[in-house]
Amino acid sequence: MTPFTLLLTLGLAAAPMAALAAEPLPLAHAFGNTVVSTYPDGRTALVWLKKDGTYTGKTRRRTPSSGTWSLKGEKVCLKQAKPVAVPFNFCTELPASESWKARAVTGEPVTMKVVKGVAP
Repeated sequence: MTPFTLLLTLGLAAAPMAALAAEPLPLAHAFGNTVVSTYPDGRTALVWLKKDGTYTGKTRRRTPSSGTWSLKGEKVCLKQAKPVAVPFNFCTELPASESWKARAVTGEPVTMKVVKGVAP
């Protein structure tokens, strides 16, 4: 799960079951946990990926967000449906570890981290 920059706030169509069965280990460890994107100003965005190809999240302003995710090669793509449907996908590379550097959909640098459990 990669820059779900949330992650963090956009996405793509639900991943087919075949893609889920072949999902990379780095994405599997996000299920049931929280993907946290930390921005330069210290605020964080949160994303929760679900095995069914959907996600929910909270922006750094704590606005609820939701949509779908899918895998595209070595990237995870998010497509936001709420609060406003976004007509494009945000894709980011899959991480090699539980913490990595990425860019937010705004272009800002963020630090991504998978945190155990589902934080509010």
